[in-house]
Amino acid sequence: MALPDFFIAGVPKAGTTALHSALARHPALYMSPVKEPKFFLTDGPPPAEGGPGDAKTYREHIWKRADYEALFDHAPAGALKGESTPFYLYNRDAQRRIKALIPDARLIIVLRDPIERAHSNWTHLWSAGLDPIADFVQACDREATRAAAGWAEFWRYVDLGTYGKQLEHLYSLFPREHVLVFRYRSLITDPAHSLDQVCTFLGVQASVLTELPRENVTAHPHPSRKYQAVATARRASAAISALLPGHLGAGLNDRLEHMLQQDAAPRRPLTWEQRQALIPAFEADIRLLESVTGEDFSDWLLPRGDSGGLVGTRPSGQRQARNGRPRPF
Repeated sequence: MALPDFFIAGVPKAGTTALHSALARHPALYMSPVKEPKFFLTDGPPPAEGGPGDAKTYREHIWKRADYEALFDHAPAGALKGESTPFYLYNRDAQRRIKALIPDARLIIVLRDPIERAHSNWTHLWSAGLDPIADFVQACDREATRAAAGWAEFWRYVDLGTYGKQLEHLYSLFPREHVLVFRYRSLITDPAHSLDQVCTFLGVQASVLTELPRENVTAHPHPSRKYQAVATARRASAAISALLPGHLGAGLNDRLEHMLQQDAAPRRPLTWEQRQALIPAFEADIRLLESVTGEDFSDWLLPRGDSGGLVGTRPSGQRQARNGRPRPF
């Protein structure tokens, strides 16, 4: 039985699925066959309910230590073992649990423009038929109400992007040389360089990985009557399937989600009006992030002509990534 040596610990909707898949191709690395096991998010069983779809996701958490360690049973001798749960940076208790159990762990953090990240997060849930609010900014305005009602962390479109506070806490636990921080935009525009950064940080051979798989590209269904009807059925299906054991009900959920995303338009880039509406929510934390890292992030407060993500037509046959389930590499 073994525990991981490193984590892709942040942040959601910042290329962690693609990075996980890329690192799994390195002969000196072994990535858990379940992406986002979420083991360190709780100290015992996860909650039983939350927002739309949350209960089913909670039941996919690998929270028992024996089950978690079994994820790494097939790691080759000498390979570094890793897993990817991009909520570990956000969750302060998870940071403390990792430090207590694996004090020498290395953590990889990919930071994405927090407004773009929030937009991608909302689009993910909208395209899955789970967020009933068709307007991105209005959905962000509901965050406090949803958090108070016990909805899961993935619904915290704004708060997940307060990286300054999150990194400040992480650096109080782990030495900086055990934390690699780089930008999502560099991962997309120069994947070979970013992958070499990761390999060098982990102490394995660089120049082995040169490409980032085009994973988890989100579509953007139009809020038509058909969409509204199927999305309503999707939320009802998620609630019902949460009462069923194991993965029963997952097939229906997947089929409804596929119906929502089939022939949907590519994900839309952010507008300047949307950025303007949300900049005040992030400005103070961006200044804190600059202080914590010593780097300039002022471009996140400016207009931008593109969303900086994997915008465009989804690769043929690809659906939304299924975290919490075994995945082939």
